[in-house]
Amino acid sequence: MLAALESEARRLRQAIDDHFDAHPPLKRDRALLKSIPGIGPALSARLVATLRSRDFRSARQAAAFLGLVPVLEESGTSVKLRSRLSKAGAPGIRRKLYMGAVVAIRRNPDISDQYARLKARGKPSLSALGAAMRKLVHLAYGVLKSQSEYRPQGA
Repeated sequence: MLAALESEARRLRQAIDDHFDAHPPLKRDRALLKSIPGIGPALSARLVATLRSRDFRSARQAAAFLGLVPVLEESGTSVKLRSRLSKAGAPGIRRKLYMGAVVAIRRNPDISDQYARLKARGKPSLSALGAAMRKLVHLAYGVLKSQSEYRPQGA
């Protein structure tokens, strides 16, 4: 059974790659997303599908759709809890963005700088990682909108 499932997974990955190869604009979008450190083949395919399936007016709107906006937990003067992610969107892409953000913290200068700044201000690791996920979506949106490869902000 395991061998059959692995075979089916390989077949599906190949079908996805074939679909991108058959559509040059999608293939270009995927290549542009892969130019961002932290975005690999699986995440790039999912981001192209998500960001091109709807007409987002801004990167903030795309991040909100994916459930990556912070929600403040405040009620009067007595309740002030830590903020959390809204988690309003599909959990599957957030899982992929989580792993992409973990890689981006090590490999992407923009995201690693942001992560270090947030940690220095005393933010918890998961809050800083959520901000990295959001930044990754903003970078992906910008790359697709401008149709140019990723360039670090310092460059």
